[in-house]
Amino acid sequence: MKLHFREMGEGKPMIILHGLFGFSDNWQTHAKKFADYFRVILVDLRNHGHSDWNDAFSYELMAKDLHELITDLGLDDIYLLGHSMGGKVAMLYAQLHPEKLHKLIVVDIGNKQYPMHHQHILAGMHAIDLEKIKVRSEAEDILKLHIDSDGVRQFLLKNLYWKEKGQLAWRMNLNVLEREMTNILAALPEAEVMIPTLFIRGELSNYILDEDIPDLEDLFPDSDLITIRNAGHWVHAEAPEEFVEIVLGFCLR
Repeated sequence: MKLHFREMGEGKPMIILHGLFGFSDNWQTHAKKFADYFRVILVDLRNHGHSDWNDAFSYELMAKDLHELITDLGLDDIYLLGHSMGGKVAMLYAQLHPEKLHKLIVVDIGNKQYPMHHQHILAGMHAIDLEKIKVRSEAEDILKLHIDSDGVRQFLLKNLYWKEKGQLAWRMNLNVLEREMTNILAALPEAEVMIPTLFIRGELSNYILDEDIPDLEDLFPDSDLITIRNAGHWVHAEAPEEFVEIVLGFCLR
């Protein structure tokens, strides 16, 4: 699949992959800072953002889509950064095509299987009747009944756009993503990756636990892990300046 992407800056390529329910717009602020040093390429994964929708969805397909984009652009020596689901795509791509990467940055996700935990988010989105909603504030009011976090609500609302006058639509293929949730949460293959890798986690997040670290070190022998204090799963949004400093410190050394 030909993925939608946008780019800025010059230099060695840095590709950024968003997480589940996200899209490239979520990373524009960070990309502008990274673009002082790199050619930054923001990607919309399949069934997200401005990329095409398809009934087929898996990490293998997303890694294949990414490789098609990298091949089309003639990229090598890449800095690949992925958050959450995008981090799993990045890890799998590193397993399949290590020759393409220079460094890998994985943000608040491990390679393990995760329990189902998106039920309230899915319930909130399904509660929004797009045939009846005429103003965005109505959608936000409905999400408040299901999702306590204002940050998560605003993150999801960025996916709503005016398909035509008076008609809102989602930028994500909600039905396929919900159907494939078990696979999205599944563990990746256990294959050693020798690329220099940085894991970044939020102190308040439970996505990478202390007990997960030995397994990550086994699979990524040339890796470091940095914990950002007082930040959760959306660590890059909650501590943006520290996050950018950490990523640049790793990439430029």
